[in-house]
Amino acid sequence: MGIREELHPILCGEYLKLPSACYTLSVDEQRDFCGFLKEVKFPDGYSSNIARCVNIKDRKIYGLKSHDCHILLETLLPLAIDGLLPEEVSAKVSKPLIVLSNFFKALCSKVLSVDDLEKMESQIAIALCQLEMIFPPLFFDFMMHLPIHLVGEAMIAGPVQYRWMHPIERYLQTLKNYVRNPACSEGSIAEGYLIDECLTFCSKYEGLPIFSPIGRALGRGYDERKVSKQLLDLAHGP
Repeated sequence: MGIREELHPILCGEYLKLPSACYTLSVDEQRDFCGFLKEVKFPDGYSSNIARCVNIKDRKIYGLKSHDCHILLETLLPLAIDGLLPEEVSAKVSKPLIVLSNFFKALCSKVLSVDDLEKMESQIAIALCQLEMIFPPLFFDFMMHLPIHLVGEAMIAGPVQYRWMHPIERYLQTLKNYVRNPACSEGSIAEGYLIDECLTFCSKYEGLPIFSPIGRALGRGYDERKVSKQLLDLAHGP
């Protein structure tokens, strides 16, 4: 059929060799990509420790949570692929991927406007068409065409913060931590939830300062109640 002749098998003696596609990273490029993810730093609470999920030696990323995948797609992917691919390939591959990353980042923002959503709807359709010209047809299942419908869903239902599953998944992990006897998981969850509620109520009743923290200390922290008045006066100066 003459479609993508550069990807057709090449006969090398008795064997057929499949050439690499334009989006395939070499071993060194894969190590550079993993090294970037290994060294990146985030503000406290922005994401989990993605660096511990990266194995530079094996060139693999494993153990990412759903929120980490969002961070990787929305923030890290445009920064990581910029300058990683050759110039003749970067213009064709990197641009639609960056548009896709910016689309999800804008869609997950706290404030959405109808004008921006209409522009995003046209941009994501063009970006997906460009990706279809690069990646094989097997890559494009129904999940890859889902972003086209996400804009209309946001216009009807509002920002995704009120509809996604991240808070529910975090709370399910909290309930899972209550289980101490796998044979009676429901009873363990009920007992753990009741104990947590009782301790929270008693702590608020006693007026403990854990519910009104002044700030988050760096490192192991220090209990200000153990500081003498003389030391506090010296810290405040004359």
